[in-house]
Amino acid sequence: MDLGLEGRVALVTGASRGIGLGIARELAAEGAAVAISSRSPERIESAAADVGARPYVHDSADLDAATSLVERVEADLGPLDVLVTNTGGPPAGGPLELGRDVWEAAYRDLVLAPMALIERAVPGMRERGFGRILNVASAAVREPMQALILSNAHRSAALAAFKTLAGELAGDGVTLNSLLTGRIATDRLAELYGSLAQAEELAAREVPAGRLGSVEEIAAAGAFLCSERAGYITGVGLLVDGGLTRSV
Repeated sequence: MDLGLEGRVALVTGASRGIGLGIARELAAEGAAVAISSRSPERIESAAADVGARPYVHDSADLDAATSLVERVEADLGPLDVLVTNTGGPPAGGPLELGRDVWEAAYRDLVLAPMALIERAVPGMRERGFGRILNVASAAVREPMQALILSNAHRSAALAAFKTLAGELAGDGVTLNSLLTGRIATDRLAELYGSLAQAEELAAREVPAGRLGSVEEIAAAGAFLCSERAGYITGVGLLVDGGLTRSV
């Protein structure tokens, strides 16, 4: 299937590893000109060389830097067609264990950072009549996880914001969708479960698919939502979780 991404300009944030890097690799394989960003100069340079992307150092917590990031990408590669907002997960902790500063930092990363990039990218997308915006979220927005209250709360807020914007921008050819990740074999999952081996053992018993998902599987779903083919899909939170989520 031709996804119509040949020559499109895409920016993927938080793409030095894991799901962000996987989506960047998939977009590049489809012929897009891909920019990737991370706060780590060393990791983003290495990732860019691996994928064939252009690297940018960017800290998502610096909201005022969102405009300059998009400007740098557009100066180097051309007008932005695809924006993938991906941020590492906030700290785990019980509902009453986390201080206000931790709550505020998570809100900045998971809600305000994507919105800052969207505010800069959308005017050009509307003018050109094409745009794909994708947020990497979590299945926890459907079924909250006890130890991940920050992710539960703030990713749900981002999902609601995307749903609201999707209705406003659909007539302009701009879509906004979210990937709701389940247990994907990443460094983040290894941190949460102690090791990937432990996570895989639990998945064999608890996930209907009987295993962890791969980065490549979720990246394929992400690339489709960023494609021309997905132009009539917007405001969607797509579960990629091997059937783990039980709710309708």
